[in-house]
Amino acid sequence: MGKLLTLYEEALACQRCNLRAHAQRVVFGEGNENALLMLVGEGPGAEEDRQGRPFVGAAGELLNKILEAAGISREEVYIGNVVKCRPPNNRVPTKDEVAACRQFLDRQIELIKPKIIVCLGATAAQALIGPEVRITKIRGLWHEKGDIKIMPTYHPAALLRDPAKKRPTWEDFKAVRDLYFALKQNKEIEDFEQLQLF
Repeated sequence: MGKLLTLYEEALACQRCNLRAHAQRVVFGEGNENALLMLVGEGPGAEEDRQGRPFVGAAGELLNKILEAAGISREEVYIGNVVKCRPPNNRVPTKDEVAACRQFLDRQIELIKPKIIVCLGATAAQALIGPEVRITKIRGLWHEKGDIKIMPTYHPAALLRDPAKKRPTWEDFKAVRDLYFALKQNKEIEDFEQLQLF
């Protein structure tokens, strides 16, 4: 887990809110620690809590299909959640729970240094863009935080409940895909130029 290991150990020991008492595991996040693209969801569900990995249930399978359709492998991105422990009965985490866990998400972003963050659902969008934002109003619109581009879209679980949301979500991911591959190409050119200096 490299540069995230210390933070992961801190998360394992965290007792800042009551979620840990009810959860089987801390679902810290996984993927490429140098990812250009980071995906942030709300919190672990039952299957995530059981396995200790983010997005491995039905919503995770759908997310994998969306990424695959965009030509992006799950291994090249980093996937995490706003809260690292499962809220009871998959309820939405409270503002206090989000605030208690916020330091871990902020540090993950700081260490990974993604160029793009996709907010999957309202909780992630409110945490990273603003507490009053409505996902239905802002999805598909780019936001900026420093040099990070942030794209809010629907959570894959919402697509399972309402298939009409699949089309707009795919439009959002096409915009993400286009920017991602443009940034990736630029990085490859920069890396190549760096090699030429030696």
